[in-house]
Amino acid sequence: MSEPHELHVDLVEYLFGEPSEQDRLTVEAHLAACAQCREEVDSLTEMQTQLSAVPPEAMLDGPPPDADLLLQRALRQVRKESAGVRTRNRTFAAAAAVVVAAAAIGVGVLVGRTTAGTSSPIAAPPPASVRPTGARFASGTDAATGARLTVGVTPAAGWVRVNASVTGIPAGQRCRVVVVGKDGAREVAGSWLVSPKAANEGVNLDGSALIDPANVAAVLVENTDGKQFVQVKV
Repeated sequence: MSEPHELHVDLVEYLFGEPSEQDRLTVEAHLAACAQCREEVDSLTEMQTQLSAVPPEAMLDGPPPDADLLLQRALRQVRKESAGVRTRNRTFAAAAAVVVAAAAIGVGVLVGRTTAGTSSPIAAPPPASVRPTGARFASGTDAATGARLTVGVTPAAGWVRVNASVTGIPAGQRCRVVVVGKDGAREVAGSWLVSPKAANEGVNLDGSALIDPANVAAVLVENTDGKQFVQVKV
C-alpha cells in the first residue's frame, strides 16, 4: 500500500499568499522536479477557477431544507481528506469543494425562485440600494376614478423603460400607459384589456417609450376613448 502523499513545499502560500522572492524561487525549483506537486498546483488552480465562477448572487440565499445531500457529500469528502497524513493544501481543496457545493445550491435556489409561478405582482419601487441609476418612481391615486398608479421610469439611450402597476380600473376597459413630455409630447408605453382579475387585483406592465429621459414629466393611464383614469408626475 502506498503511503499518503505529503507535499514538500507550501503551495497554498505560493498560489494564494504573498511568498517572498526566495520562497517563490524555492517552490518553483521544487516543482520543476516533482510531478506530484505539479499535479497539486493544477488541482488547486482549477478549484480557484471554479470558485471565481460562482456569481455573488448565489451567496444571497442559503440552501433549501431538502438540499442537505450535496453538502453532506462534500463534507464527507472533507472528513475523508482529514483521515491520516495530509497537507494543508488538500485541506484547502476539500474545504473549497464545500463552498462550491453550497454556492451551487444557492444558484439553484435563485433559479427556482425566479422561475416559479407566481400571481401577478403589484409592484412597488425597489429598495434604493438596487435602483437603476437615474430611475424615477412615483405613485398616486385619482380621487374621482379611484384608480391608482405606481410607476418606475428608467432612462436609456434616448428612450425610457416603464414599469407600471395599476389598480382600480373596471373590467372591459381598453387602456394604455402614456408617457407625457415636458413639451406636451405623448408616447404610448403599453396597452392592455382590463380583465375581471385585473379589475380586482390590479395589473403590472413593462413597456418602453421613445422619449428623451430628460423630457419626461408625467405618466398617465387612459382608455382608448381618451378618458383619463390616473396621472402621476415623475
